[in-house]
Amino acid sequence: MLHALAARLRTEWRRLRRAAASLDGQTTFVLTAAAVLVVLQVILGDRGLFRTHLAGFVPRSWQGLATWGWWFGMQGLLGFVVPAVALRAFFASTLDEIGLGRGEWRFASIVAALYLPVVAVGTWVLSDGAAFQEQYPHYQPATRDWTVFFIYEALFLFYWVGWEYLWRGFVLFGTAPTFGLSAIFVQALPFAALHVAKPWPEALLSVVGGIALGALVWRCRSFWIAVPIHAAQMMLLDLWCALRIRTGVSGIGPEAFLNLFARLGG
Repeated sequence: MLHALAARLRTEWRRLRRAAASLDGQTTFVLTAAAVLVVLQVILGDRGLFRTHLAGFVPRSWQGLATWGWWFGMQGLLGFVVPAVALRAFFASTLDEIGLGRGEWRFASIVAALYLPVVAVGTWVLSDGAAFQEQYPHYQPATRDWTVFFIYEALFLFYWVGWEYLWRGFVLFGTAPTFGLSAIFVQALPFAALHVAKPWPEALLSVVGGIALGALVWRCRSFWIAVPIHAAQMMLLDLWCALRIRTGVSGIGPEAFLNLFARLGG
């Protein structure tokens, strides 16, 4: 009986070794690293961790902003800097191979030029709601000080670079040699999974949005187009809400828009 068990274990060990040897090294590394980086972002990027252990090193007047900056910065570091350096150092010979080249920049520019005005109008309309003004920007003191606002938004942009590159850069281009066009759907799966705690319409739309953004990046051959497409929604909403809070202007028509800037100038 022991002899049969030992033989079975040797057989299973040989099968395991053959299976491991057949794995593509780059794809295995990318998918494993992406999972680890997400976990690290949740743990190390936690704002509670910063408030408990690190806020004391920051002047009290800047602690609130620094708390958000910590979260944004960790996403940028672990979502963009670390995976981009690793993919370039271990597997790729050019920036184009990891999605950091210019790609089809003319096509990307046309898409952005058509999309951003639509987002600007849509977020302008949404910003008229009191619920949105209570929520955005997340760091409410940014509505009272333009210096704080622009620092907050610059950090927020770094967050979006990290969020987008992890999926539309690292995973998409990192697994493309193995999965080809199907890499678009590979990167959309974890992206959607990270939206499960959102309201159900947003969670479902994240499936469509993840595939659409992946397809756009694939077409453009560069992840950079995904940043303004995704980040503009939140950053413009922050801007409109901050302007409304500062001026007290309500309404969504042209008169309200002109009145907002008139009061701001006054």
